[in-house]
Amino acid sequence: MRLFPTLQNYSRSWLKDDLGAGLIVAILIVPQAIAYAFLAGLPAETGLYAAILPLLFYALIGTSPTLAVGPVAIVSLMTLEALAPLASDQLTLAAYATTLALLVAAFLLLFYVIGLGRWTTFISHSVISAFTSAAAIVIVLNQIKHLSGLSIGRDGPFYQPLLSLIQQSHQIVLPALILGLIILLFLLIWPRITRGSLAKTGPLFAVAGGILVVTVGQINIDTVGDIPSGLPQFQLPQLLLHHWQQLEWQQLLPSAAIIALIGYLESLSVASAMALQTRSRIEPNRELLALGLANAAAALTQAYPVAGGFGRSMVNLAAGARTQLAAVVTAVVVALVCLFFSDWFTQLPNTVLGAIIIAAVLPLIKWRDGLHAWRYQKSDGLIWLITFSAVLISNAETGIFIGISLSLLLYLKRTSEPHIAEVGRYQDSDHFRNIQRHEVTTSPEILLIRVDENLYFANSQFLQDYINQRISQSPQVRHVILIGSAINHIDFDGYETLQRMLTQLRQKQILLHLAEFKGPVMDQLQASDLLSKLAPGQVFFTASDALRQLGGK
Repeated sequence: MRLFPTLQNYSRSWLKDDLGAGLIVAILIVPQAIAYAFLAGLPAETGLYAAILPLLFYALIGTSPTLAVGPVAIVSLMTLEALAPLASDQLTLAAYATTLALLVAAFLLLFYVIGLGRWTTFISHSVISAFTSAAAIVIVLNQIKHLSGLSIGRDGPFYQPLLSLIQQSHQIVLPALILGLIILLFLLIWPRITRGSLAKTGPLFAVAGGILVVTVGQINIDTVGDIPSGLPQFQLPQLLLHHWQQLEWQQLLPSAAIIALIGYLESLSVASAMALQTRSRIEPNRELLALGLANAAAALTQAYPVAGGFGRSMVNLAAGARTQLAAVVTAVVVALVCLFFSDWFTQLPNTVLGAIIIAAVLPLIKWRDGLHAWRYQKSDGLIWLITFSAVLISNAETGIFIGISLSLLLYLKRTSEPHIAEVGRYQDSDHFRNIQRHEVTTSPEILLIRVDENLYFANSQFLQDYINQRISQSPQVRHVILIGSAINHIDFDGYETLQRMLTQLRQKQILLHLAEFKGPVMDQLQASDLLSKLAPGQVFFTASDALRQLGGK
């Protein structure tokens, strides 16, 4: 096993860049870590703990030199949704959260063993975009209670916070609302009036301003409260230690699997985007191992599930990070905050944390992705809309499951009715084109059919029906040439369909021929008895050869 892959061939000239970037990300991650723990319904210190050892474990194994691992908004929301039905108070939630992190780690390591890194293309961009957009809206709505100072429960539909805000408008805590809106406006404007790394320090100034307002102005609004000082203890999740014979932890398995998958996809997409800029190479499967160990570290240090964050990673890159040494620096600074400066945040207003969360997730709402998908291909737009709606109406796990299932069903539908073209010779060349799109030369006795899809159980009957229909329309046909230039695989159902076609055509005194079939497909057919039964039908190297030898032009 190669440890610290991003530190291979390290140059001393990079040290200054890594130290500076690590410090800048630490300044950013401290308020974010507290805010995301707040979003997950957990004590503030769990967010800080999630930004220490998990960073070190990813730095040890990960292949992205600039990916910043730690607590992130989407995973925090999914953690809340997973834990809310099982517990109500923060201490019990924290006990479940460490167990959830361990289960997430187990799934990531399982995905690593089975090589899931090569399977991620089964989840379309439309599904991921719709999921993150809907989740971001849910996150924004969940912060209404903190901005308004109202008591709003987690039960009810996604729009419940809006209804509660209207129904309890007379109980709104105006100081909290005013402060929250001012901070939110500041966070939205700050990146537009500043440049470089300074543009990302808005949350730090927001935290400092909020604490100053509460302390100096003596405003009576909800704050974070006491944050235990010191580093987390190393221990197995309490739920596994004391309740392993009960079913509580097993109820977390579906959520853990989805969180592992989404956390990995989010991390991989961020790492891949940055790799294009840094010209580094990402190993998708090794990223599963690195994230799995990072989440195991979170579970052993009283934290909750972690992933790679887009905002922090881009700050890390913009700040000049060269390797994961920057993450080590970040972890050390956060550890120092836990040891000596945690009491600085006790007067941090909840409304400020809510504003930080809203500002962080607003860019994740991508309506344009859905519109562009609809305009390009309505089926992809439909997937986006249904996934988006399912996440809002139900929950993240259900939405993802519905989106993936719908994607696979529509894929099967498309491939079950493949594009099939009757082709002819284009002018005097050896090129063949669709007779419905081009002026081509054909022969009344020869039918050239090109199928633009693999031949398998879902579409083989469709091909047979198409050929039978064309023959019934052209009784003079004596040869059918099946062009396989776009066929990469034929399964057993496809093979049996070719056998039936051969028999049926022969009964009509029509010969079946094959042309332009690829080597691997021919290897499959040669291992069967199809080619021996094909005679006097032939296998041609090109469609042009077939047309010439069979008497066509």
